Amino acid sequence: MTSRRVPAAEAGWLTGPAAGRYFVGHGWVEEYAREIGGTVSTGPEHGLLVSMKDLAGTDFDPNLVDPRIADFYEHAGAWRLDLWSEWSAFAWPFGRLISGLLSNRLQQLSLPMRPLDVSFGMDSAVVHVHDEAGAVVGAAWLRTMRKTGRTTYSGLYGTRTVPRRDQPSVRVAFPLPLGSLQVFLRPSNADDGGLHLHSPLGRFGGDGAYLVLRGGDGTVRARRIPIAEHFHLYVDADGDVRTDHDLRLWRIPVVRLHYRLRRS
Repeated sequence: MTSRRVPAAEAGWLTGPAAGRYFVGHGWVEEYAREIGGTVSTGPEHGLLVSMKDLAGTDFDPNLVDPRIADFYEHAGAWRLDLWSEWSAFAWPFGRLISGLLSNRLQQLSLPMRPLDVSFGMDSAVVHVHDEAGAVVGAAWLRTMRKTGRTTYSGLYGTRTVPRRDQPSVRVAFPLPLGSLQVFLRPSNADDGGLHLHSPLGRFGGDGAYLVLRGGDGTVRARRIPIAEHFHLYVDADGDVRTDHDLRLWRIPVVRLHYRLRRS
């Protein structure tokens, strides 16, 4: 009721995969490849982005990013992940409710609620989706909890330029039943060779988070939602890539996630 209808000719930045009506899991990857007439491929060196240089623009210089961070984005399949989570006291009960009623059933967007949930680490795989010509149109990053086998996230990564900017952004499309949650992250350089990715609050057509439903009339329906995220990637003294991920609802802290990334 509160979404905006976007004609197909103007919705290129919002097009992406969707899941079936009741379940997400990982099956959407091959379904999306069939939908666009393409194929999928796997490999230990597959990355989330074909090249960090795809993000080059007036506001971001990929040549200033530490090569280890660039290597993670370009070869994420070769990296191992460890994860810690810290929920705010306000948000934890709501997160627990959503996780129990929705995320676990859908096998999507299932944030770890307790530190022990990730005590055995996280498994991940990267699958490239190719179009008819063989070009990579996105990278599906599939993550599961090693302890429980549950899917935590499965999303399609790539680059997009939103209408209100001329700087390419990182686009992550998380398939949902009959649509997707899409997050557009604005890159910026850090002084120490690190990388900032911001998905701020703001107006429709800018970087941020959107719920998108496919329409049956050649349109998509999109609604900007008040979720703000910030990722800070940097290299620590041991040479590991660290990521601090802060997620807020409006300006209210919800959860802070910390990742340690190591090349296998």
